[in-house]
Amino acid sequence: MRSAAAISKDLVLVGGGHSHALVLRMLAMRPIAGLRITLISPASHTPYSGMLPGLIAGHYTFEQAHIDLARLCQWAGVRFIAAHVTAMDPAARRLSLAGRPDISYDLVSIDIGSQPELDSVPGAREHAVPVKPVAGLWQRWQDLLERLAALPSGRRQRIAVVGGGAGSVELALAMAHCLAQRPVDLELWCGAPEILQGYNRRARKATVAALARHGVAVAVDARVERVEAGRLLLADGREAPYDELFWCTGAAAAPWVAASGLPVDERGFLAVTDSLQSIADGRVFGAGDIATQLNHPRPKAGVYAVRQGPVLAHNLRAALLGKPLRQHRPQQRFLSLVSLGDRLATADRGPFSATGHWVWRWKDSIDRKFMGRFEQLPASMPRGDWGRLPQPGTAPGQAPCGGCGAKVGADPLARALAELAQRFPLHCPPPGTADDTAPIPGGTGAVVQSLDMLRELVADPWLMGRIAANHALSDLYASGARPVSALAAISLPYAGPEILQRELEQLLAGALHEMARADCLLAGGHSMQGPELNVGFAVNGVAMASDGRWLRKRGLAVGDRLLLTKPLGTGVLFAAHMQLLADGRDISAAIDAMLASNGPAAELALTNLASACTDITGFGLLGHLLEMLGEELGATLHLAQLPLLPGALAQLRGGVRSSMHPANATASAGLVLKAPVDEDLQQILFDPQTSGGLLIGVAADRAEALRDALHGSTYLQAEIIGEVTARSPGATGQVLIL
Repeated sequence: MRSAAAISKDLVLVGGGHSHALVLRMLAMRPIAGLRITLISPASHTPYSGMLPGLIAGHYTFEQAHIDLARLCQWAGVRFIAAHVTAMDPAARRLSLAGRPDISYDLVSIDIGSQPELDSVPGAREHAVPVKPVAGLWQRWQDLLERLAALPSGRRQRIAVVGGGAGSVELALAMAHCLAQRPVDLELWCGAPEILQGYNRRARKATVAALARHGVAVAVDARVERVEAGRLLLADGREAPYDELFWCTGAAAAPWVAASGLPVDERGFLAVTDSLQSIADGRVFGAGDIATQLNHPRPKAGVYAVRQGPVLAHNLRAALLGKPLRQHRPQQRFLSLVSLGDRLATADRGPFSATGHWVWRWKDSIDRKFMGRFEQLPASMPRGDWGRLPQPGTAPGQAPCGGCGAKVGADPLARALAELAQRFPLHCPPPGTADDTAPIPGGTGAVVQSLDMLRELVADPWLMGRIAANHALSDLYASGARPVSALAAISLPYAGPEILQRELEQLLAGALHEMARADCLLAGGHSMQGPELNVGFAVNGVAMASDGRWLRKRGLAVGDRLLLTKPLGTGVLFAAHMQLLADGRDISAAIDAMLASNGPAAELALTNLASACTDITGFGLLGHLLEMLGEELGATLHLAQLPLLPGALAQLRGGVRSSMHPANATASAGLVLKAPVDEDLQQILFDPQTSGGLLIGVAADRAEALRDALHGSTYLQAEIIGEVTARSPGATGQVLIL
C-alpha cells in the first residue's frame, strides 16, 4: 500500500523494460516518503528478451518468460497504468496516452525498448510481421500457429525471416525447433556478407551448423529491396516467395521521442548523459534500447539495460532527494549467449567461444536467476499498517478488500435498518422493503435516485473513476432507469495541491468517460482528503421504457428462469491480487468485465418483459438472489452454468477468499444440497462483486430469446443459471444447488 506520508512528487516510469523492472524492485525496498510512482506499459506482462527464443521453441512457459508487471506493481505499491504513450511535452511535464487523459510528472524515465526499422524497405510495414516490440511477439507467434493449424493437411508453408543478427538467428532456430514436425520451410535472408557480424569465427561456425541441422536455408548478401504480398524482391534482381514473413532488422525508435523536442541521436533514440539523463532536461531519464549514451554508444542489447538498472534506480532516488548522481560506464564487451534451438547454445566474448548443451544450461541458469528476482518477491515488504485483525475465513494478516469487497455485510445492515425503522417509522423503509434505488419523496415517482461508493480497488485513477461510475449507474440500470444526473463524493489521499488536482482530473475524467456514454450529467459534488481513496456517486434516473415501466427487485414468479449477464469472480481475484497470487492477465479480464455497462442488458430485459432484476454486487450472487426471492419463493441453481472470470475458480481452489466472503457465506443457511457438489465452485456464490452483472428473472418461454439477445450484444458469457420454484412450507432452505 502507499506510504502514509502526504504525496508530494510524481515519478512516472514509461515502459516495463528490464531497467524499469529492476528500478521498481530497488525503489520498493527503500521507499521515499511522499513519492508516488506510476508505471505505464501497454500490457500486464513484459517479456524477458533472453528467454523469448526458448519460449518460441517450447522450452519455457509464458509465465516463466514474462514479468508480471501488475503483480510487481501491487507488491511495490506502484500505480500500474496499462496504456500506450503517444506524445510527450517536457515543458509542461505531461505525457499523452492513447484513449485516455494525459499524465503529469515531476520526474520521468523512459524504457520502452525499440521497434524494427520497417520504413526503409518499401512494403515491409504492410506485409511483414515485426519481431519488435518484443512484448507482442508471443501473440504474433500464436497467431501464426493458428494459421498453420487451419491449413489443409500436408500443405507446405514457406516462412521467411529477414535479418542476420543474433535476434533473427535465435528466432529462426526457435521456430525450426517448434515446427520440426510440420510441413514448413524456413529461410533466413541476410543482407550482410555473413550472419552474426561482430561475433568470432567459432561462434558463427557453430551457428551455421545449427541452422543447417534444423533445415533453415540461409542466404547472405541478400539485401531485400522491396516487399510485396507473397514475395521478396532482392537488390540483385532475385525474387523469393514466402507465405509468412518475419522482420528482424535494425532497431528504430518510437517517433514520439524525437517529436517531443528532446535531443536524439541520428536514429531517433533519446540522447542521454552518463547519468542516464536527457542531455537537455534533467527531469527526463532514459535506459535500455530507447536511449543512447552519447559518450559510450553501444549496440541495442538487453544486457546493457540490465546493467543500467541499478544506476538508474540510484540516480532517480538521488535526483528526487537532491543528492549527487552516479555515472554509468557500460562494458566494452559483453558475454553473448545465443540459443541454437534445441537446448544448445553458443557463447561469444571477444576471442572466447564455446558451444554445447552445457552452455545452454549456463544461459538457462543466468536467465532463471534474473527472472527469480520478480517471481520470489521479498516477503518482508511492508503491505500497509492496517491495525486490524483478519476476518474468519481470510488469510492471516489479509488487508480488507477494496471495491464492493469492503461493504458492510447484509445481516448487520438489515438488523441496523430494522432497529432504526422502529424508531423512525416515517423516515425509514419497513424491514425487507429497501431497494438499491428509490423514488424521490414528494415527487411523481418518475425520477429515482441511488448512491454507491467504493474504496480503492485499482491504483489507476482513471480506471477507478470509470469503475466507480459504472458501478453507481448499475443500480439505475437494474431498476430499468436511464441515468440523468450525478453528484460525486470523493475522498483523496493526503497530498499537495498540484498532486490533488492531478488525481481529481484523472478520477473525474474516468467517471465522465462512463457518464458521457450514458448521456448523464455530472452536476458537481464534494471532495475531501483522508487516509485512502474513496469514490462515490449519487445518481438520478428516469424510466427507460416509453410506457414508464420499471424493473423491480421483487416480482419473480414460479417457473421464471434466472439469467446472469456477466461472469463472477472479481472479489476473489482482487483478494488474490492483494496477496500477490493473481496473474495480471486475469486482473485485466476482471477490469474489462467491470467496465462493461449494464445499460444494454437492462434495455433487453425490459424488451423481453423481465419479471424482476437486480445487479450483483457486494453481497454476492446468493445474497442478492435471496433478496429477490423474499420469504415465499425458492430457486434451483445449476453451478456448472455459472459464468466465471479466468482464474477465479483456481484462486478459490487455492483457498483465497475476499475479506467480505465470510459475511456473505452466512447466507449458506439458505442452501439445500441434494447431491455432492464442487465445494470450491460453490464458494463463488458468496464472492462479492464490484460492478457485477444483472441477475434477471424472465418467463421460461422468453429466457432463451433473452440469452441469445444478450450474446448478440456485448454479453458473450450471459447464461441461464437456474429457475424459480415454490418454497415448501417449513423448508429450512430456499435455494437448491445442482
